[in-house]
Amino acid sequence: MGLVILLILIGVPAVELWLLIEVGSEIGAAATIALIILTAVLGTLLFRIQGLATLQRLRGHIDRGETPAVEVVSGFGLLFAGLLLLIPGFATDALGFLLFIPPLRRWLAGLIIGYIVARGGTTVFVNLRGGPGGPGPHGPGPRGPGGRGDIIDGEYEDLSDRGPTDSKQEDTPSDSTRPPLDRPRD
Repeated sequence: MGLVILLILIGVPAVELWLLIEVGSEIGAAATIALIILTAVLGTLLFRIQGLATLQRLRGHIDRGETPAVEVVSGFGLLFAGLLLLIPGFATDALGFLLFIPPLRRWLAGLIIGYIVARGGTTVFVNLRGGPGGPGPHGPGPRGPGGRGDIIDGEYEDLSDRGPTDSKQEDTPSDSTRPPLDRPRD
């Protein structure tokens, strides 16, 4: 992995310099600089337009109670594409513009998600009850718009650090009447 990072850190700037020199010798230094600035501005505009569209799709998935995994990874792809377009050079610009193609970006997002799922390294938590982060435009929960869900009041005693030799208190039920710690009490 270290060798790959080293090749990227050395190889990408070397390719960019070579391309800048070649293009500059063909169209001139001023035109080359203008082209670099133009791609950065165009990349910023594309990032803004497609970023807003991705956020709307993400919100739609959340409103429907669906997991927006593809939209999240696609959003990171957009961020990476915008970064590539801000880096001066033509190779990074070409890769950045490719990542602005929505079907290609979603396809790559699907590959990344498939790889992560195949490795077994995912856990998805979805709040379907409402409240902050839940379904609906403002998270309407059981208590109406802006509700925070059920509030549960109770008392607890941490029994996890007790060993078998600890003395029992008088008001504590015996082991035979105490419910197991891994199940909720009624």
